[in-house]
Amino acid sequence: MPNVIQDTPFTIHPHTGIGLVKLRVSDLKRSIAFYREAVGLQVLKEGSGSAELTADGERPLVLLEEIPDAVKLPRRSAAGLYHYALLVPTREALGLALRNLIRTGIHIGQADHLVSEALYIADPDNNGIEIYADRPRPAWSWDERGEVRMAVDPIDWDGLLDLAEGKEWTGLPEGTIIGHIHLHVSDLARSRSFYNGVMGFDVTAHMDDSALFLSAGGYHHHIGLNVWAGVGAALAPQAAAGLSYYTIELPEPEALEKVIGRLEAAGLPFKREGTAVIVQDPSGITLHLVLRAV
Repeated sequence: MPNVIQDTPFTIHPHTGIGLVKLRVSDLKRSIAFYREAVGLQVLKEGSGSAELTADGERPLVLLEEIPDAVKLPRRSAAGLYHYALLVPTREALGLALRNLIRTGIHIGQADHLVSEALYIADPDNNGIEIYADRPRPAWSWDERGEVRMAVDPIDWDGLLDLAEGKEWTGLPEGTIIGHIHLHVSDLARSRSFYNGVMGFDVTAHMDDSALFLSAGGYHHHIGLNVWAGVGAALAPQAAAGLSYYTIELPEPEALEKVIGRLEAAGLPFKREGTAVIVQDPSGITLHLVLRAV
């Protein structure tokens, strides 16, 4: 990776966020059924070998592309997706999602991160998914280094289920978005140079020398990076299920052009495809820079 510009500090627009994720799956019909019945997303559009999934019937959140008989990789075995995270608007919505996941019998991981409460599952192709609800920002705390305090404590399982008691689950509610994405990368320092040094995301927390969290606008994290698949891990092959790309949404043309200018100044290759600017991070993970739809 070319040298990062060291003498021109840059912070990405505070209203930047994650837009959508595109996943490769081995069996589209099976995946659609899973995302409807377990996750609670609905089909917005379906074509030959592909589908767009939504929570509100308008905005696509997850794109599925069928790669027939795609290889199903073991978890933590390649650079690429660790999980993408669906942020629900209320704690009650998280309780309803939990009750539904229990009904399906799927394995559920869970954690109270202090800033949020999270449930962890995997789709039939081992694509990791987090469903979570944030605590209000005034409840977050920051340490003397300016890093947000996060933990991996047990969630209040019973309290969440109590909130869902007597209420009907109808899928993930309107207002659900992709809150963040967490990636396996091959080199943490080079990834930090890209996402922080070039793109301008702020570092908000780290976990020893194995994981790093970054965000725009003081959020706890929009992007998580880890080397839990191994330092130097190769990118998941295109013939395997996994992440095709994810989008970073910027709120205005000027903000997008500033990031493009940073890519140019750092000597990083990119291309324009329609309204998207396509670039790869140091691990070869593809991301699309786009303007947020009004």
